[in-house]
Amino acid sequence: MLVRARSPLRLGIAGGGTDISPYSDTFGGCVLNATIDMYANCTIELLEAQDGITFVAQDIEQTFHSPLLNKLPLEGELLLHKAIYNRIVSEFNDNKPLPVKVYTYSDAPPGSGLGSSSTMVVTIISAYQQLLNLSMGEYDVARLAYEIERKDCQLSGGRQDQYATTFGGFNFMEFYDGERVIVNPLRIRQHIINELESQMILFFTGVSRSSAQIIDDQVKTTNSDDKKPLEAMHEVKELAYAMKECLLKSNVDGMAELLKDAWNAKKSTSTAISTRQIELIEDKVLSAGAKSIKISGAGGGGFMMLFVDPIRRLDVERALNELDGHIQPFRFTQQGTQSWTV
Repeated sequence: MLVRARSPLRLGIAGGGTDISPYSDTFGGCVLNATIDMYANCTIELLEAQDGITFVAQDIEQTFHSPLLNKLPLEGELLLHKAIYNRIVSEFNDNKPLPVKVYTYSDAPPGSGLGSSSTMVVTIISAYQQLLNLSMGEYDVARLAYEIERKDCQLSGGRQDQYATTFGGFNFMEFYDGERVIVNPLRIRQHIINELESQMILFFTGVSRSSAQIIDDQVKTTNSDDKKPLEAMHEVKELAYAMKECLLKSNVDGMAELLKDAWNAKKSTSTAISTRQIELIEDKVLSAGAKSIKISGAGGGGFMMLFVDPIRRLDVERALNELDGHIQPFRFTQQGTQSWTV
């Protein structure tokens, strides 16, 4: 038996960081995000018992093989693949081992700022869901992915990525204490999406980064004696509401203006969010005619979003082509994670 799954990566438009505890537990967080046509992909082949368990992460060239076990040690490479397998076996297969070969690859590198790690977790879960015919809703899949990453693997991060890729489309998400999440899908008219796509450029800075330091800084913000980062986080949240209102009212120019404020507020939550390289890119593209920029995800590198007047788009693209990194063509997508049998 052969099954496949794919899940879309996401752009964090506004509010990123407010989905991280303890900020979200204390003050409540909110995030505006949207999925794009870049994907995490998974194929699972059900094998014979003697074939054991094999994971092949094709994009990062890592492979793991084990004899058939009902629990894999959470150590070494492909930690997430192992943790997902353990949860699926223990919770959905009566603790009986599964002889599987799991192939994965992502359209974006780790540390891209597009939620690639969480998206991969959701994709693998979705493939197992198809393989075992599991009855799970979107919230169930996203919550399981969150628990695997944050609890089983003890990886730092927020909550938006798992829900964004599971639900797909444009969403305004709310985060509260007790790990409560509410996803509000937004009905965005096609002409607004068209205008967004005409005004936005996605640029890979050429630098993948670990978000751990930035996230750790933001975790400390809530209880810090220095209130400036906390005030900046409050502003990040308020700007997410304002950005949502602009989006729903077809005010794309207003979104571009708010992105300036969102980027400045975001930089104030951690000194690791912006780097000298990012500042050089920012200066160059703004001089070429970009209206505003913001790093997608935690910061420090990865993908950068730019708003441009479509009339100045080619000027900005020429400036970007002189830099390290590359422009990434994209379209917004309305579909969340999908799986099917071959």
